[in-house]
Amino acid sequence: MQIKNRYSFLLLLCLCLGSCSEDYLDLEPRGTILEPNFYQTEEEIFQALVATYDVLQWGGTSNQWSMLLGLTNTASDDCYAGGSDASDQPNWVAWDAFTLNPTLGPQEALWNKYYAGIYRANLLLEKIAPLDDLNPDFVARVIAETKFLRAYYYFDLVRLFGNVPLIITTLGADAIEEQVQARPEEVYAQIEKDLQEAKGTFQLPQTVPPDELGRITQGAVASLFGKVILYQNDNARMLEAANLFGEVIESNNYFLEENFGDIFSLDNEFGPESIFEIQYSGNQRGGWENFINGTEGNYSVQFFGMRDYVGPTFATGWSFCPVSLELADAMQGDPRFEHTIIDGQALISQGAQYSPGFQNTDYFIRKYAGLQEQRPNDGEPALNWSHNIRDIRLADVLLMAAEALVRGGGDEGLARNYLNQVRERVELPEVNSGGSELLEAIYTERRLELATEGHRFFDLVRTGRAADVLPGFIAGTHQWLPIPQIERDLTDNRFEQNPGY
Repeated sequence: MQIKNRYSFLLLLCLCLGSCSEDYLDLEPRGTILEPNFYQTEEEIFQALVATYDVLQWGGTSNQWSMLLGLTNTASDDCYAGGSDASDQPNWVAWDAFTLNPTLGPQEALWNKYYAGIYRANLLLEKIAPLDDLNPDFVARVIAETKFLRAYYYFDLVRLFGNVPLIITTLGADAIEEQVQARPEEVYAQIEKDLQEAKGTFQLPQTVPPDELGRITQGAVASLFGKVILYQNDNARMLEAANLFGEVIESNNYFLEENFGDIFSLDNEFGPESIFEIQYSGNQRGGWENFINGTEGNYSVQFFGMRDYVGPTFATGWSFCPVSLELADAMQGDPRFEHTIIDGQALISQGAQYSPGFQNTDYFIRKYAGLQEQRPNDGEPALNWSHNIRDIRLADVLLMAAEALVRGGGDEGLARNYLNQVRERVELPEVNSGGSELLEAIYTERRLELATEGHRFFDLVRTGRAADVLPGFIAGTHQWLPIPQIERDLTDNRFEQNPGY
């Protein structure tokens, strides 16, 4: 059966452990080792951990472009789908216009990506459990990192799909065929359990040395834990989330970057503001023959670039995710505009050229823009951009903490302090309001500070504002993607389809 073959393929992926090749993830495959003889040494366990991290960066899953950063930008009011024309990437266009159906949209790629990561995490946790001759501190840290990753993958799944199978062990063929969907609250409970256990692991460090940059820290765990609570929208738990964010803020391990424009510089990866980054590398010389899941490059950089661009500074791209006029208008006069948005007309007035793509607005994403001087020299350049994704940074945590304090009836003075730290960095005036006005100011600041970073769609959904802001969005339907039809076919329609699909 196809579903059995899928899991066999995932097992093969876990055993062929050639993976990320940047910083601590710089490993070379040692050949193929039969699974029963693997997972015996610290080196082999570490390779399995690297393979579990590796899924974070996948962008070409199930023969589809599956970069969540670009897809969630597309689904929000920050950007449109773009590309060459409406037929370029129909799955992206469908999410942009909310014309999704069980066979049209990015759902199959995203579903397969995250369950691949969960499978790898489950397998590693099972294999490491009986090993009693390894350094216990090493084992404890690996387990904590793996549980963070499993929680991370399930958090994206539950936000994207709602009712999903909850699998925390590796399964045989018969058990796979018997899986049912869990309710979101059950999935969230498991996510919180994993994060609580990771957080309680003292071997998980507060900071890491340069040769381990990219590995999970206590700050990353607390930040994700607070975010998970925030996204469940229970005001009675908001102060719990605020306390977790407060731990990160008060740790003095992270500081706002002095210059906003430096945050996304390629030379400033793992800067003082960065809490968790998804790593990429341009050193693998990957080509189209092996791009699915495996070149280690950040495909979003190529997607966001201006099509057929000729001019100084920027590299050419494929014109996906053109910035919406609404966002460009909202950011006019904001000091962050020039570091967030490329003004194409300004470039044209200076002699540059590019071809207008689908849904062209003449505004493009600046934060992850590829520069000519950064263009990869080996392999297929489009597939080998090395820009890390700043997945969680301090400004995001400050604004989530401010929101949680206000919604939970906490210290509004502290909430304003957190909000104003973000504003003062770019020399904007202080906000002095309270109550609902303060909360609205925090929401506005999140949009402007974090624009095009992939947060906006989920922010609109969790705060109940998506239907008022996003054309075509139907409340009760489009907060989730459809369950992939292939998954329902493989289970004889035992998986219930999400409402409206």
